[in-house]
Amino acid sequence: MTMKAKMYSVKIYRWRFYGVYLMLIVLTMALLWRLSKLQIIPNEHRGFEFLQEQGTARTLRTEKIPAHRGVITDRYGKYLAVSTPVVSLWADPRKLLTAEEQWSLLADSLNMDRIQLKDKLKRYSSKKFMYLSRQLDPSDAERILRHNIKGVYGRQEYKRFYPAGEVAAHVVGFTNIDDQGQEGLEFVHERWLAGTSGERQVLKDLSGRTIKDVDLLKQEVSGKDLALSIDLRIQSLAYRELKTAVKAHAAKAGSVVLLDARNGGILAMVNQPSYNPNDRRQLDPNALPNRAITDPVEPASTVKPLTMMVALESGRFSLNSTIDTNPGYFRVGRKDVTDPVNYGVMDLTKIITKSSQVGITKVALDLDGSEIREMFFRLGFGQSVGIGVPSESIGVLPNYKNWLPIDQASFSYGYGLSVTIVQLAQAYSVIANGGVKKPVSILKLDNQPDSSRVVDKKIAQQIVGMLETVVKPGGTATKANLESYTSAGKTGTVRILGVDGDYDGNSHSSLFVGFAPTNNPRIIAAIAIHEPSRGKYYGGEVAAPVFARVAKRSLQLLQTPPANLPLKDSKVVRIKKVSNTQSVTKKVEPLI
Repeated sequence: MTMKAKMYSVKIYRWRFYGVYLMLIVLTMALLWRLSKLQIIPNEHRGFEFLQEQGTARTLRTEKIPAHRGVITDRYGKYLAVSTPVVSLWADPRKLLTAEEQWSLLADSLNMDRIQLKDKLKRYSSKKFMYLSRQLDPSDAERILRHNIKGVYGRQEYKRFYPAGEVAAHVVGFTNIDDQGQEGLEFVHERWLAGTSGERQVLKDLSGRTIKDVDLLKQEVSGKDLALSIDLRIQSLAYRELKTAVKAHAAKAGSVVLLDARNGGILAMVNQPSYNPNDRRQLDPNALPNRAITDPVEPASTVKPLTMMVALESGRFSLNSTIDTNPGYFRVGRKDVTDPVNYGVMDLTKIITKSSQVGITKVALDLDGSEIREMFFRLGFGQSVGIGVPSESIGVLPNYKNWLPIDQASFSYGYGLSVTIVQLAQAYSVIANGGVKKPVSILKLDNQPDSSRVVDKKIAQQIVGMLETVVKPGGTATKANLESYTSAGKTGTVRILGVDGDYDGNSHSSLFVGFAPTNNPRIIAAIAIHEPSRGKYYGGEVAAPVFARVAKRSLQLLQTPPANLPLKDSKVVRIKKVSNTQSVTKKVEPLI
């Protein structure tokens, strides 16, 4: 063996070889044992169960399943409020802050300034959640999510939409961005409409995308639908006519209420000014109140027929009773009650026809003041009509311990008390229904509501006869006369109380309340136009024409047959039979 071979020769001891071999076997067994403990043996500390829990915690999420809000419809099922699916984009600021190279893309997609986005991320840097944009169209949200921007996610929600817009805004109300009722029936019936959200477990990847649904923890329960007594056709008609009248007379506000004489259901309730619940970015707070139920007014001459009911009911007066109104004015205490002209001696009907202040005052002073108040209360004044709309006013109906003559006089022609337009419509519904009071409802009625008689039928019919003369030639509301239907009603012109406590001779509210047809009433309507400023302000000039246009078209929409069609409108034609030569005479009614 050469010297070089001796230098590189190494002697390996057998025990060392077996030692290394044994060590490798032990390490392998230890590794296998550890793996078995992690993967197989249950209840092991930080074993496979622990690892699975940790993995699940990083991928398994509990998501809220939004409940579909119930729809609101009119009496015929036409939508007044519906919920549509939308997507809200949100972000985990901590993740998005690490993806600065994608900020420009995200800002452009959201039509947001990049600096604005950066500032928002810094404000929420310690949070795990922030909204980027709410209630986007699903297609627009999907277009943004396709960019797979780190930390940006989508959440399904519902957005409320109001097909009738401003026409039904005051009745229906609106929800906030979280789909919670804020105004109108959306607020009142929140629990009924809202439903209950559900929950589900889903697996998500590192990008936050849902891989699969794992389990349904809680089933969502959709909200219940709400059907109203409103007829959207009549609601739209009333809104259009009211808006036209308010604009034509440069008035500050106005309200119209139409009741169904058969069951007390509200066919229409509209106000001016109004707002669009679908776009409230420039909402004027003055447009929010449902003035028909929130703003009481002194009813003025519209209550004179109600005072006359007290007179007839007392037995001290009859239709043939006469009142001497000479010389056209009458002093009560320190106040002079005057008529526009001297009407002389008048019967009770003419007092209503001409709306004589002197005549009704002399009638009232022969009664007990508490009797007048009691009648007003029976008809619904001074109490809620019970339709469950927010901020409803009950008005003011004082009850004096000692009725002074001026108190009785004021009550008799509608001053010293206040009522809402809905209360006024309800009071006249009692007259229209022959003395029977039916509860007013904004919800669709499947059954006839309970009613009560509050005035003798004969007396109510006598008042109807008086009110019919108001819309005929010689009355104060000839512009409320309907061409094809009989109608009845009463005007009112109210001086508005100023801040100094005195009545302003230049500010008025114009009122009219009436019903049609008089032989079998179908609708009752109350109209108020507040502070017209273009010269005309009497109820017969401003409010009565609105009644005529709304009532006539509403009766046609309700397919109410016209009354007293003249015979001359019928045509006679001869029809020949094909089977023989005999001719037959037939009367053909005109098309309506």
